[in-house]
Amino acid sequence: MNAVHDTMARQGLVRPRDGRMLGGVCAGLGRRFGLDPWIARLLFVVILFVIPGSQILIYPVLWLLMPSEETVYSPQTPPAPPTTW
Repeated sequence: MNAVHDTMARQGLVRPRDGRMLGGVCAGLGRRFGLDPWIARLLFVVILFVIPGSQILIYPVLWLLMPSEETVYSPQTPPAPPTTW
C-alpha cells in the first residue's frame, strides 16, 4: 500500500488538507489537473449523470489509494541540530 501512496504522491495526486468536502479526492484531482476544487466537483457530478454508478465505486477507491497531504509532506525525522566547529 505504501508503494501505491508513494507513486501517487510523486504524480501529484494527494488529498489536500485545505478545501476538503468529504475525503478530499475531488480537491486533490482538481489540484493535480490545475482546476478549482469546485469545478472538479462539478465535473464529478456531471460525469455521474453521464455514466451512472462508476463514480460511486471510484471515489472510495481513490480515497483509500490517494495519500493525505499531511502524511506525504510531514517530516519523518526531526532535522539534526547544526554542528559548530
